Amino acid sequence: MIQASAKQPEQVNNCFKIFPYDQEYSELWDKFVSEVPMATFLHTRRYLSYHADKFKDISLIITDDKNQWIGLFLAAVDPDHSYRVISHPGITYGGVLHKGNLFGEKMLQALQSVRNYYAATGFEVLIYKAVPYIYHQKPSADDLHALFRLGATRYRCDLSCAIDLQNSYQISQRRSRCLKKAQKQNVQVKEGATFAQNLWPVIEENLNQKYGVKPVHTLYEILHLYSLFPDNIQFVVGVFEAQIVAGVVLFNSLQVMHAQYIAASPAGYNVSALDAIFDYCLKKANLQNKRYFNFGVSTEDQGYYLNVSLYQFKAEFGGGGVLHEFYELKLKG
Repeated sequence: MIQASAKQPEQVNNCFKIFPYDQEYSELWDKFVSEVPMATFLHTRRYLSYHADKFKDISLIITDDKNQWIGLFLAAVDPDHSYRVISHPGITYGGVLHKGNLFGEKMLQALQSVRNYYAATGFEVLIYKAVPYIYHQKPSADDLHALFRLGATRYRCDLSCAIDLQNSYQISQRRSRCLKKAQKQNVQVKEGATFAQNLWPVIEENLNQKYGVKPVHTLYEILHLYSLFPDNIQFVVGVFEAQIVAGVVLFNSLQVMHAQYIAASPAGYNVSALDAIFDYCLKKANLQNKRYFNFGVSTEDQGYYLNVSLYQFKAEFGGGGVLHEFYELKLKG
């Protein structure tokens, strides 16, 4: 656990105003998100609407002294601890969203305003889920420096694995052999939402056997999200002897193709179906000029346990480590 210095930040002139998000602003919110260099479709109200009833939203809009929107802070009450704010419990990452104008001292001012607002409304702790750098269309780590200066603690650090597609990457000999095996076994790779219904039992069984959990999304929810974001969500499956034996669900942002779900049945593992699928996905990502292909995190227990075999499998495609950082900021005392 990394503890920032207890030194208090110097006083800065704060000209920002904070007001709570209301549903009437949903279209303006999504338009703003579309122009933000560190946001993805996960930050939109369209995406969050699929499980809006699960969380009490307490998001904020940051304005300047002329009441112009300059930043957004997506947040909800922690479902397990009513005294905590999480940015945001319904998505992988949250962060302060802005168009590039909240830099340096201005970011510090913005986060001070957010902290003061939540403290005044009775909350004690803010959990901040930073947006990993691979999603940044331009360097945007001012928020992490501001959190350090405010005395935040990094309490969790998940390790993901991603390939930088714009630089040379080396696929291991083992992965190459497994791809040849899948091709020899005539594994067919197919794509389309029509395969979701038969893929979902494979995902559910895989997660249950390995981790004793269910998918974050139900089949109904993922198909609903697909209907909202057909250009951002794809289903890619491996078919062997007329059966779906493996598959991934891709979440695509402007520069990242992300494997949201990865699963295979025992038969799928036997014929190395995932190798054929990832060969297809990497070619697809290159054709779409994506900067990164992200395999997702391989850590458990708040980041303290690394699933070594899973991480090695991903890294053998030529990937390297990307952090998902979580910070805790005390709002009082």
